[in-house]
Amino acid sequence: MTDIERAQSTAPGVPGRAGHADEGSGTDPEPYAAPHAGAEAGNGEPHEYRAAELAELAGITTRTLRFYRERRLLPPPRREGRVAFYDEHHLARLRTITALVERGHTLGGIADLLEAFEKGRGSHGTAELLGLESAEIGHLFAEETPIRLTPQELADYYQGEVTPENLAASLDIGYIAVDGDEFVHTSRRLLDASSELVKKGIPLAAVLAAGRELRTQSEATAEVFARLFRTYLLPKHAAAAPDGLDADCLNDLLTQLRPLAKQVVEAELGLALDRRVRDEIEEWLANGGPAARDDAGTTGTNDTTGKNGMTGTNGSR
Repeated sequence: MTDIERAQSTAPGVPGRAGHADEGSGTDPEPYAAPHAGAEAGNGEPHEYRAAELAELAGITTRTLRFYRERRLLPPPRREGRVAFYDEHHLARLRTITALVERGHTLGGIADLLEAFEKGRGSHGTAELLGLESAEIGHLFAEETPIRLTPQELADYYQGEVTPENLAASLDIGYIAVDGDEFVHTSRRLLDASSELVKKGIPLAAVLAAGRELRTQSEATAEVFARLFRTYLLPKHAAAAPDGLDADCLNDLLTQLRPLAKQVVEAELGLALDRRVRDEIEEWLANGGPAARDDAGTTGTNDTTGKNGMTGTNGSR
């Protein structure tokens, strides 16, 4: 018995072996048959499968396939009369369901995730979210590499915290988009950094909330540079170009500005982090730090010596 069959053994009608008819039923409404005529590999048409073939490829039984359809975990197949035909998207969906079940997700949770996935696919295109439609002016500042992920790979990155709410937030912020049966994350660096923050104990929902706030603040910072560019540099370079500014000229100008803008932002952020983190640590120490946590509920007073040598009582300087 496979992991997915064991995980769903409590569900009514879940079978024991992949690719076999239901035990005791004596029937299989969609028995194994060759792929639909014209769907063979190499002729340029999408490959299609009947139920038994699809179940065998996915490592489940036809009864499990029927169960998933009843739970609306799969989109409807294409039908010719009484025969249902499935395609590569159905196979990818089944493999996603299998992987998520093996990672401990319930079928109800998987249904919610898949619903959020479909909403993301229907409401946003990858090109729209990732800005891939800009053909004239290159993406000179971001220098980010989008990365494609299957739903189970995305779940692995965040240790089971990919909930419908977190998925919807990621789609809304623009961190991820849906393309076919995969996600596209806008930035390898953001993906890796946010994953590490979750591994260190920060909930994904908190990471996403911080990301939304940082997005707003970053837009304000970008507006400062855009205003300088628009006010001082564009008019100057336009006046110096008798034929007007074309895309190549603008790209060249932006290429010159990129390291300067990043240098200023990085320096200011580093200085701000030093100030803010120092203040947070000093406030934490002044309020007892680890001693306050260790003594909580045992005594009414807690004398500690802070970073500056001052003594606090009951958590005050």
